[in-house]
Amino acid sequence: MSVKILALVGSLRSGSHNRQLAEAARENAPADVEIEIFEGLGDVPFYNEDVDGEGSAPEAAARLRAATAQADALLLLSPEYNGTMSAVLNNAIDWLSRPFGAGVISDKPTAVIGTAFGQYGGVWAQDEARKSAGVAGARIIEDVKLSIPGSMTRFAELHPADDAEVVEQVTEVLGKLAANIDG
Repeated sequence: MSVKILALVGSLRSGSHNRQLAEAARENAPADVEIEIFEGLGDVPFYNEDVDGEGSAPEAAARLRAATAQADALLLLSPEYNGTMSAVLNNAIDWLSRPFGAGVISDKPTAVIGTAFGQYGGVWAQDEARKSAGVAGARIIEDVKLSIPGSMTRFAELHPADDAEVVEQVTEVLGKLAANIDG
């Protein structure tokens, strides 16, 4: 059975280390796991119930919902901005949670990982992302965690896909997330 995991990267920066971490996950996924990195989170407007009528969600939000519905699980990659997750990641969770209780995120196996400049690798942001996604209805896989500190120096000249320790950790994360998919 092939497993499809949708990666949502909470950083829009072109040189984002979290984007690179998602690429490392895609490149090193187990043979039966496919990672799709969602493109276009920056195009998803801030959630506004006034524009979210049945069948009339903005195109970018509809694409996000469709991609999530087709995925077996979610992998959220969160940078840490001012001690919490990015607005773009929280906004994606908001769109996926609607209609509340029946959004495409409901009961979707979800893991949160990431890297940040600080000495703790963004754990506060990742905890906030787990909390937000869990309240939205996702099934958070609590024992699947990866926080890589010192991203600005660690990945200054080395892509995460070329870091043997990161590759091993990401492969373990994907294996655990895939094992939590009902199928």
